[in-house]
Amino acid sequence: MLFPRLVTFSLLLCALPAIAEIFIYQGPDGTKIIGDRPLRETGFNLIRKQQDLKNVGRMLANRPISIGGPSRFARHIRRASDRYGVDAALIKAVIQVESNFDPNAVSTRGATGLMQLMQETASQYSVANIFSPEENINAGVRHLSYLLQRYRGHLPLVLAAYNAGAGTVDRFQGIPPYPETRRYVTKVLDFRDHYRQMRYGGK
Repeated sequence: MLFPRLVTFSLLLCALPAIAEIFIYQGPDGTKIIGDRPLRETGFNLIRKQQDLKNVGRMLANRPISIGGPSRFARHIRRASDRYGVDAALIKAVIQVESNFDPNAVSTRGATGLMQLMQETASQYSVANIFSPEENINAGVRHLSYLLQRYRGHLPLVLAAYNAGAGTVDRFQGIPPYPETRRYVTKVLDFRDHYRQMRYGGK
């Protein structure tokens, strides 16, 4: 399903965080998907890859676009958001940064699916099929809810714990001094703000 309205690329430029590479894909219905990593999703063809956003606006202006395709999983995101009281914009932002909305994503460390669950976390939340978008999102959001309670809603700590583990955050008594984790926190917060601005991210 396409987004309920067209999004001009000029608005997207203001909201995207600084990223090293831009990947632009086109789906069978003409929808453009923009992300900061390759998309392994059937039916979407890579139409451009470049190091920055230069000259991309002209190509995408006034066409339906998506940052990673959250509309495909909107029902699961909304359900988990309502069930666990977690901001839908935050959920979309985490999925965006974790997997670029690729349900088949597997990291070199074994993190799997849309919300890049480790096997231990998946088992903790009784996930039967880690590649199932519904189960993966439900478990990931449940874990976010747990972290929000643990860190009393302090989002930078919540996101750092989602990325590096709660034990690591507790050991450093704050965001760990890992460049990857610090970039992760910044990117998720930037995308969270973007999805809120787009008005289909809020609860």
